[in-house]
Amino acid sequence: MPILTATYQPPIVFRNAHVATIYPNLFRHVNHLTQQRERLELDDGDFIDLDWSYASSKTTNHLVIILHGLEGNAQRSYMKGLAKHLTSKSLDVVAVNLRNCSEQPNRIYASYHAGASEDLGHVIQHLSTKYAYDKISICGFSLGGNIVLKYLGETQNIPAAIVSAVAVSVPCDLHDSLQQIEKPANFIYRNRFVRHLKSKLFQRAGDFPDDISEEAIKACQSLLDIDDLYTSKAHGYKNAEEYYLKCSSKNFLSKIRIPTLLLNAKNDSFLGAACYPIAAAETNTSLFLEMPEYGGHVGFYDKKNLYYHERRAYEFISQFS
Repeated sequence: MPILTATYQPPIVFRNAHVATIYPNLFRHVNHLTQQRERLELDDGDFIDLDWSYASSKTTNHLVIILHGLEGNAQRSYMKGLAKHLTSKSLDVVAVNLRNCSEQPNRIYASYHAGASEDLGHVIQHLSTKYAYDKISICGFSLGGNIVLKYLGETQNIPAAIVSAVAVSVPCDLHDSLQQIEKPANFIYRNRFVRHLKSKLFQRAGDFPDDISEEAIKACQSLLDIDDLYTSKAHGYKNAEEYYLKCSSKNFLSKIRIPTLLLNAKNDSFLGAACYPIAAAETNTSLFLEMPEYGGHVGFYDKKNLYYHERRAYEFISQFS
């Protein structure tokens, strides 16, 4: 499939990748969106919290599932912004809080990670059997986008209701993305991620002292350290290297058969060259790759508090409504 031509041209100040990335996290507010929570109980004794937002029209037969990024949740501005736009266009939305990302800690030692496609599968199975939607689309941001792409490429029996997908600012190659985040220019983001993740791990040490120690957590100075200590081993991988290798969505892109839009800005400082799968898009008629010059990491600022990625997500999904 030919690479899509992007039309995104933000104001000059938002052409700076760091301004684009940081601004919505600090200053964007999305109001007048109602979310209603449903708790999905899982067979392993854990749970996933789902936050529903409903279309302004009385009835719709199309549901959109959206997944957040690393250390996000359904209340982040990029999640609420997309939900608000889609509901205004007569689509229902369910925003997934990945394990240990809603207010209550999850119950087991494992939590969420970039390859947790089985959890997305549980959510889809629940929604497609409990609710009478004719069509379901999936949208994922960053880490959540990697989960979406991996699920679509590895799952042999995708429910017939799944008609389209959108993935935004996706680290398709997890090791490549890690190398980018570790660069000095990204120290603000790296330090924030490490601080938040270590805080959760200290909670893990209190709840599961036989599995992880506070001393080991204190020794972690990078995302690689955390992935080696916890993320990989808690989810069945030998180490961070194996986790990155087996969970990177770039390995599954060739098998995607659901129409899928991948939107990665060229100036996203979290992504290296391996995160722009041009060859895969050129050979897979179901994979549409759009690479705007600007946008940073989930920072596609646009007028009237409606971001470019939200408009593009609806434009793509509406083709299959």
